[in-house]
Amino acid sequence: MSALFTAATLRGLQVPNRIVVSPMCQYSAERGEAQAWHMIHLGHLALSGAGMLCIEATAVEPDGRITPGDLGLWDDATEAALRPVLAAIRQHSNIAVTMQLAHAGRKASSHTPWEGGQLISVADGGWMTHAPSAISHKPDETPPLALDTAGLLRVKEAFVASARRAARLGIDALEIHAAHGYLLHQFLSPIANQRTDEYGGSRENRMRYPLEIFDAVRAAFPGDKPVGVRVSATDWVEGGWGIEDTIAFASELKKRGVDWIDVSSGGVSPQQKIPLEPGYQVPFAKAVKEATGVTTIAVGLITDAKHAEEIVASGQADFVAMARAMLYDPRWPWHAAAELGATVSAPPQYWRSQPREQKHLFGDISFGQR
Repeated sequence: MSALFTAATLRGLQVPNRIVVSPMCQYSAERGEAQAWHMIHLGHLALSGAGMLCIEATAVEPDGRITPGDLGLWDDATEAALRPVLAAIRQHSNIAVTMQLAHAGRKASSHTPWEGGQLISVADGGWMTHAPSAISHKPDETPPLALDTAGLLRVKEAFVASARRAARLGIDALEIHAAHGYLLHQFLSPIANQRTDEYGGSRENRMRYPLEIFDAVRAAFPGDKPVGVRVSATDWVEGGWGIEDTIAFASELKKRGVDWIDVSSGGVSPQQKIPLEPGYQVPFAKAVKEATGVTTIAVGLITDAKHAEEIVASGQADFVAMARAMLYDPRWPWHAAAELGATVSAPPQYWRSQPREQKHLFGDISFGQR
């Protein structure tokens, strides 16, 4: 039996296999509201055969968007715009739907990647960004505003409000984004956090605000539904956040009932030096899992079915998540199941697509024809 295609349980959520569609920013919303693109994009990924689909980084307040086109969930309009998208998914797929809640911090107010990705100044229609400290991401950028007591409370309440809206929408699980150089990662990393209050200085202090956000979201989301956290295991910069810090953070999250740690890396500094290769971040997931026993998701250039199988079968991680590979091959789970001798869920409209040599790919089904 394929380990990759065994079922898993996360609190009250049953997941049919260990394949996760990673959250992928589409920069295609208007005023934070989902558009037809989100219906198409999420709809076809919901038919991929993966066990779980994570909606892209969803801003908890307008100032928390990476770009003006980021998806949001901060008011009735953004909530209403997602409702038909989710209804369509539920009608045609049994995939578990997760949402990644996020705040970009000092990396907000940026152009889309295809427009260069640089900071948009206030004069050019951008907005002032907020961060733990008034330190810009790049030397030539306008420094962000350091969050004061009122600002910290505002952002925390925004996470809580978004979690409650996600619950009303019927989202199955939440993932809190504390990676890739965005706000919560900025608090964790000494590169971005140079505060002198209870939220800065020691590792314990730097972890304090992200842990408060987790506690608040966990309390606001239904108790039978899981909440995970995405982390950057290392900044890839000397003197920055590292794997031992990540293990300490994961250990604190475990005490608070975290359901998974999604282990990525980098993003907090343009000085990072990342040695890219297939599965380059898997050792970080393995280290977190071995040190804490927390359920982990491995990410990073995992594109081969046998590689994904080996990661799960060997216990390096409990799930594998894919982004670009899933865009390039939206039926990757089908093809992986065929290669590994497993079955996968597919809508009946597609049952006749399975090759003759893989006639049991979709399980023991029959398809009559007059």
